[in-house]
Amino acid sequence: MLIASNVTKTFGKLKALDNVSVTCNKGQTIALIGPNGSGKTTLIKTMLGMVVPDSGFITFDQHNILHSWHYRERIGYMPQIGRYPDNMTIAQVMDMMKDIRKSNVLDEDLVKEFKLPALAQKKMRTLSGGTRQKVSASLAFLFNPDVLILDEPTAGLDPLSSEILKQKIIAEKEKGKLILITSHILSELDDLVTEVIYMQDGKLQFHKSIEQLQQDTGQVKLTQAIAHVMKTH
Repeated sequence: MLIASNVTKTFGKLKALDNVSVTCNKGQTIALIGPNGSGKTTLIKTMLGMVVPDSGFITFDQHNILHSWHYRERIGYMPQIGRYPDNMTIAQVMDMMKDIRKSNVLDEDLVKEFKLPALAQKKMRTLSGGTRQKVSASLAFLFNPDVLILDEPTAGLDPLSSEILKQKIIAEKEKGKLILITSHILSELDDLVTEVIYMQDGKLQFHKSIEQLQQDTGQVKLTQAIAHVMKTH
């Protein structure tokens, strides 16, 4: 469904992506893991068309995304740090996005679960980091996308909100959606992911199913399996 083929991207002297090829299919929940600076966010941004590769290409449903933007309507993206107009209220940001997307099918589960209607008139500049994350998560799921790309989704969330988001991810996974998650908190991914993409220094180290990773490392928990990998790399 979402395929990167031999993607390379350089920023100055930094090779952020080095000939990366991955295939992400419907029904998979994939953890995109690697140390800081490994190329995870750059890979996500190439998939979203926000960064254009120097070589290689990205396809979405077998169509090259270059010079195309309609495919983005089918993706819900939660950035690591959401940036919004300071003077707009939560309600205004939500209304603006609804106006831009013009979707008839809305999924407001997270809006309700995070109790955002009670905060609707608060201006974005006054929000805590955690509340901004709630807005970002709610927007990612709002238009019922086929693909969810979540960059450090639980960063800054309190334990209850984090659990609400995890349960929502599980519910969407069960509907057969493709979900791509980056996270440094690997323990949170144990119940969620079916596959792991591991990157280092801009290179793809491996893309394996959880079962294969457990078998290869002899570890059941994702944290321990990745620690085992890092020791041996």
